[in-house]
Amino acid sequence: MIRLLANMKFSSFGRALKHRNYRLFFSGQSISLIGTWLTRVAMSWLVYRLTKSAFTLGLVGFAGQIPTFLLAPLAGVLIDRWNRHRVLVVTQILSMIQSALLAFLTITGRITVTDVLLLSVFQGLINAFDMPTRQSFVVEMLESKEDLPNAIALNSSMVNMARLVGPSCAGILIAVFGEGGCFAIDALSYLAVIYSLVLMKFKPRVLAPPTHKNIGQQLKEGIVYAVNFKPVLYLLLVLALISIMGMPYTVLLPIVVSEKLHGDAALLGYLMAASGLGALAGVFYLASRKSVLGLTRIVCMAAATFGVGLIGLSLSPWRLLSLFFIFVAGMGMMVQLASGNTILQTIVDEDKRGRVMSLYTVAVAGMVPFGSLFSGLMAKQIGAPLTICVGGISCVLGAIAFLLGLPQLRQQIRPVYQSLGILPAPPVSAD
Repeated sequence: MIRLLANMKFSSFGRALKHRNYRLFFSGQSISLIGTWLTRVAMSWLVYRLTKSAFTLGLVGFAGQIPTFLLAPLAGVLIDRWNRHRVLVVTQILSMIQSALLAFLTITGRITVTDVLLLSVFQGLINAFDMPTRQSFVVEMLESKEDLPNAIALNSSMVNMARLVGPSCAGILIAVFGEGGCFAIDALSYLAVIYSLVLMKFKPRVLAPPTHKNIGQQLKEGIVYAVNFKPVLYLLLVLALISIMGMPYTVLLPIVVSEKLHGDAALLGYLMAASGLGALAGVFYLASRKSVLGLTRIVCMAAATFGVGLIGLSLSPWRLLSLFFIFVAGMGMMVQLASGNTILQTIVDEDKRGRVMSLYTVAVAGMVPFGSLFSGLMAKQIGAPLTICVGGISCVLGAIAFLLGLPQLRQQIRPVYQSLGILPAPPVSAD
């Protein structure tokens, strides 16, 4: 993975930005995501200030994430029926209202933990529709599907840049304006992405003809499609494994810093920054690629890289070595997630795109609260470092299993790539 990173070409890094609609989305979303991180940090600080309870912090996080797991598959059916552009406008307006309510209640001194819980559930309901819609809508903003891998990589770069900038700004803003000020800035930041969506001009997506199937039947159809099309199934499974066993390392990192590395909050910040920089390095590599070809192999390599990084982090007794391994883990995690997303978006049937991307949302985001709960229980029994090590080993084993299935997956993917012109069509027999 590191050798591939060293050989990447930056000349094609931003080619998706040549598409006007995507350029508008990228600029608006970049501003809004920083506001989102302000709210995440400020909400955690507010809850802990009100309760001094780690359990309540976890409960608020769970309340905000569990609606995605429960409702995203249903949302996927509706996304395939509805105009995705309009859905995104509505979800962004609702998210702005949610942040504005948080700001008003906090600034006026009326906020309670119950209010935070209810508004977290409200945001989770919005995300259940927003996340799969946003994933499905990327292809509609591009005039050429060849730039889809670059657009997905740039989306990942937005998220990671916001992850680096947002929390650091949040600390300063909380000290100056309080949590309510962060919530208010987040509410205002949604105006940027709403404005960018309103400015877009494109030919409306041709919706599928009206169907007599009810929502349950269409949901079953999407699940059956994902299960029977092995490339989709295997990608979703390896993504879910990463989410359950690998991603919860961030929850346990404070324990590793305190008990194994004997560090403080500053060291925790350095480690989180190193993870974010590793993710950005992975994004730069993917954005420099010009084709989706070879991404199935990269999924294997990235999942294994993530696992090795976690194993090294769990065993490392030195701070500098830990910084290196968490950088590797961050890079592997981001490359694996973005590569899987790109492949899915490329091979999925257009009339099932919303449903498949809703399953992707469940695999990536919906599994996180269960992974955090599982890792917390395991850490209580065997310790945080060993739990992270087990997660790393699981990721490596998952990568090996995916690698063993690659020949079969490529046989099923090849006809799709040929129909899209990514691979040359098979020669026509003269008989």
